[in-house]
Amino acid sequence: MLRWIVIFLIVALVAAVLGFGGIAAGAAGIAKIIFYIFLVLLVISVIARLVRGR
Repeated sequence: MLRWIVIFLIVALVAAVLGFGGIAAGAAGIAKIIFYIFLVLLVISVIARLVRGR
């Protein structure tokens, strides 16, 4: 998942440099959404590991 975040951030940066504002905003928005999903899954995974470990 982190790989997808980096890919969308790179696409957003390249699009911003080339002047495609709409594409850059869209790619940055998608990267943000994927990042938040990653954080939620990480927290769930850590909690599950703590519960299962005891």
